Amino acid sequence: MTQNVFDKMTAAVQDLRLIHKVGRVLGVSAGMVQVGGLAEAARVGDRAQICIGAHQIEGEVVKLDVAGAHLLVDGTLDGVSIGDRVRLDPPPKFAPDNGWIGRVIDPDGRPIDGRPLLPGTVARHLRAAPPPPHERRAMGARLETGLAVFNTLLPIVQGQRIGLFAGSGVGKSTLLADLARGMTADVIVIALVGERGREVRHFVQEILGVKGMQRSVVVAATSDRAPQVRRRCAWAAMAVAEHFRDAGQQVLLIVDSVTRFCEAHREVAVAGGESANLRGYPASTGPAIAGLCERAGPGVGHMGDITAVFSVLVAGSDMDEPVADMLRGVLDGHVVLDRDIAERGRFPAVDLLRSVSRSLPDAASNQENKMIAQARAHMGTYDRAALMIQSGLYTSGSDRNIDSAVACQPLLEEFLTIKDSRGHLAHFAKLRQTLAGSGSRMKTESRAGPIAI
Repeated sequence: MTQNVFDKMTAAVQDLRLIHKVGRVLGVSAGMVQVGGLAEAARVGDRAQICIGAHQIEGEVVKLDVAGAHLLVDGTLDGVSIGDRVRLDPPPKFAPDNGWIGRVIDPDGRPIDGRPLLPGTVARHLRAAPPPPHERRAMGARLETGLAVFNTLLPIVQGQRIGLFAGSGVGKSTLLADLARGMTADVIVIALVGERGREVRHFVQEILGVKGMQRSVVVAATSDRAPQVRRRCAWAAMAVAEHFRDAGQQVLLIVDSVTRFCEAHREVAVAGGESANLRGYPASTGPAIAGLCERAGPGVGHMGDITAVFSVLVAGSDMDEPVADMLRGVLDGHVVLDRDIAERGRFPAVDLLRSVSRSLPDAASNQENKMIAQARAHMGTYDRAALMIQSGLYTSGSDRNIDSAVACQPLLEEFLTIKDSRGHLAHFAKLRQTLAGSGSRMKTESRAGPIAI
């Protein structure tokens, strides 16, 4: 243990630099600082410190041209003047370590929970390449989630990547917390991208709690941080997940949210001179999403897997907005939370008919797939006939399929709210009872008259 700490301290000291390249501020405009004297030494992604007396403003190099380096700063430009010294720093070493479990860090690996933290001894690239596609395993075994809807109708398996699409106020954060607490995994890595500062503390202390943090690493960049910091948050969380995956562990990665990651990417890209002409986003947004998501998934050889949940904020449940549309094309399933379902009090407010798990049918047995198909058929039939039923235009006995759907609907609604740790076999047994119960309910109706909806 002592030797391990000594190795970490040695690695940290070795990264200290005594000599730095220095330039001067040539101009300030629209949140950008132009610096002379560093064009040949600087690289895109390098960090720099603008020295204003004893005060320093940190920035990142986002553009280089013959005129010099252009910095996007973290904070305001108040007090910056022509001729101020600018010290060039290389990107800090990001070296995840097993000792980070239970901690809250920023995208540079610095602790933000008030306690000291040493980096590991091996640095990782924040934008590493995914494993070779021809060497990756297929998706693995079904994971227990503690939620009946995901243990049965929308199964999640090892190495699967799903999107969670939701508007505001429909229970997205609560569902992410339920998955973090209940899903089978060795380590959980959570990226809070652009989250409110108060919500970070609430998520760590109240939602995850002491038990949840015992197997979690939280990487947070609050909404007041600069866009380049918020964008790095998702990359840093992925690098942490890759550290544990390469050690052979099963990792659950939760990114909340990809929308704010893309918004931060847009700000950085536009500052670097790119045009936002792809429905309000720069053309590099699609590759940025794919580059992030492809790093998750099954590992190779003796590696573990990264099972990932990427949340997406969709205004007005618009699944065709740019980020949602791009993300669906690279994931292994998507879960849609519906405001109407939330407003009638059913949580999690999963719209089963608009949600898909691409782990099916392989993740379930033939019998289980038949139950899933039957449940979906009942819900689809009820959804198509809902207007007639609720307005009193439908007469019981007119259509046997609709009668079955009407009898099954309240039982299915109750089933979809189940949260417990009994496992998928028990939840499938309950689903079997639910589907069988609809037949008993129909027989009761035929003898005693229609049951009020």
